[in-house]
Amino acid sequence: MDNILALSPETIERRKVVSDFMEQHIYPNENLLGKGGPEAEALMKELQAKTKAMGYWAPHLPKEAGGMGIGFLPYAYLNEIIGRSAVAPRAFGSQAPDSGNAEILHQFGSPELKEKYLKPLVNGDIRSCFSMTEPAVSGADPTGLQTTAVREGDEWVINGRKWFSSGAVGASFAIVMARTDPDAPPHQSFSQIVVPTDTPGFIIERQPEVWGDPNSNHPVIHYDNVRVPVTNLLGPEGSGFRLSQKRLGPGRIHHCMRALGQAQRAFDLMCQRAITREAFGSTLAEKQTVQNWIADGLANIQAARLLTMQAAHKIDTGDEARVEVSVIKFFVVNVACKVIDDAIQVYGAMGVTSDTPLQSMYKAARILRIADGPDEVHRMVVARRALQRYRAGETWDFAGA
Repeated sequence: MDNILALSPETIERRKVVSDFMEQHIYPNENLLGKGGPEAEALMKELQAKTKAMGYWAPHLPKEAGGMGIGFLPYAYLNEIIGRSAVAPRAFGSQAPDSGNAEILHQFGSPELKEKYLKPLVNGDIRSCFSMTEPAVSGADPTGLQTTAVREGDEWVINGRKWFSSGAVGASFAIVMARTDPDAPPHQSFSQIVVPTDTPGFIIERQPEVWGDPNSNHPVIHYDNVRVPVTNLLGPEGSGFRLSQKRLGPGRIHHCMRALGQAQRAFDLMCQRAITREAFGSTLAEKQTVQNWIADGLANIQAARLLTMQAAHKIDTGDEARVEVSVIKFFVVNVACKVIDDAIQVYGAMGVTSDTPLQSMYKAARILRIADGPDEVHRMVVARRALQRYRAGETWDFAGA
């Protein structure tokens, strides 16, 4: 494990460059960038130009797709720093859902789709959304999705209703999961199709407020006889679930890496507050309960970090790392929630105000316990895989997994 996860000189240097950029450009402008608006957008474009000039643009993508081409594990080491601020991924061209959509377009898009959608997406000229979850069925069981795509001549005709299509407002296109063959087995009956958002019938019905934020941008979308060319299909027909796994596996690691960054930043803030804030005749650092929070936080962050890097390493070797990804999806995010929550307690009432980033960090971390599959589903996946081995007369190999 030590040799696998050892930091190369190149990675050490890259981490320093990213850390310096965060200190100089992201943290001082975090509140402005988080509010949005013309001034924030102009500043973001400046920051994006800087990271492009530095050669740190799109670290998640290979060079042939317009990225840094550094591999998954080296990107993991960068993303735990980039993830410390919710506004930073966009400055580096690695924000969700664009990052996952770019990966899928690169792997499964036709040359025409890559030219029309991938290039401007990677360049940061347009944004996109991923349209899979539906209000009428459980997101934990996507085999029940009801949106259909029926082929009529040279077109797909799409009908259905989606929600939590994150980033749809302002997006130039959506990647839509739809049932294309109702007679096929459930996992072979769905496909993914690129849909420009200016297509007639693409209707944003409403934007549910998430944590009371009217600009959270997770809208309900009605696909009302939306017609797109059959050539907008990604991969072979019926491969929607396979593409989803290709997208969601790495995407879940991206989320976990950012959650680690949030946990580490919350830990820093908690420790700084503990050694400076006094109550009942001594600093909070002298209180046993606070010491327990700090000790537990340090141990859990380190454990979560090693699990995440192990999963990233497996992805780098070509392994889909199904069990490892499910483990970190529920473990890392719960660690982040707990560390951020403890930091809020150390700050007291100040911790739930905009005077610190903790309240927004907690809301983002809590959402991740549901996004990309709820904790319960990932625990089920891990348990099933483990029990399969024991039913086959084997044991779980913790050294090799």
